[in-house]
Amino acid sequence: MALPIVHYNNPVLRKKGARVTAFDAALARFADEMIATMHAAEGIGLAAQQVGRALQLCVVDLRPVKAEFAWELDGARPPLELLMPLALANPVVTPLPSEETIYEEGCLSFPGIRGDVARPDLVRVAYQDLHGVPHVLLCSGLLGRCLQHEADHLNGVLFTDRMGKKIRAGLDDAIKALAKATREAAGR
Repeated sequence: MALPIVHYNNPVLRKKGARVTAFDAALARFADEMIATMHAAEGIGLAAQQVGRALQLCVVDLRPVKAEFAWELDGARPPLELLMPLALANPVVTPLPSEETIYEEGCLSFPGIRGDVARPDLVRVAYQDLHGVPHVLLCSGLLGRCLQHEADHLNGVLFTDRMGKKIRAGLDDAIKALAKATREAAGR
């Protein structure tokens, strides 16, 4: 079942998520709902905050995207079909020495708003799967960027916070209009 996606200016988007401590059927069900929501919205990543819960959980699925990226999970390179969709609990992203790349990002909580964001190309992500088992994922390209974007959400950081001043200034009117619409929808 798809969940409602919260939009910019909803306070939950600025909350740092609580650490996942219960790796149970309820967590697996919530991850499945997040994956269904991401697929229904035609997204490639979704954080718990984007569906109204301040929790250290995100999901990613790059199978439908034609993009270059590399990955290594726990020292091996499983087929993408076995890796995705990927649910990550308590992820910690560490940038590794690499070239910083600029890429136009979008966000399901900012419908229709896109802008250039610079991020390191190569990252190490330590996380737990839905059973609580720890893993280490090394990744680059779009996968690395997507995981950085989602990990930011889990810490209350938005992609607009990462934009350069000129890029952000060009989007200010659209962002203000979205903030107003979110306030009005909430009855504030």
